[in-house]
Amino acid sequence: MPKAMTFGGMAVAGLTFLLFGLDLAVGFPFGRANMLIDIGFVICAVILGYLSWSAYRDL
Repeated sequence: MPKAMTFGGMAVAGLTFLLFGLDLAVGFPFGRANMLIDIGFVICAVILGYLSWSAYRDL
């Protein structure tokens, strides 16, 4: 179960990075409504991805 949770965290991080990265780059999913929120979510996605990967390595 813990490995599944880390893979789930990596999947959520990847999806979040993809959505908000695309919005930041080309304005596709959300029409680039607020650039600061896009940057914040991209940073949070990178942090979540790193923490999930680090937890997976410890298992």
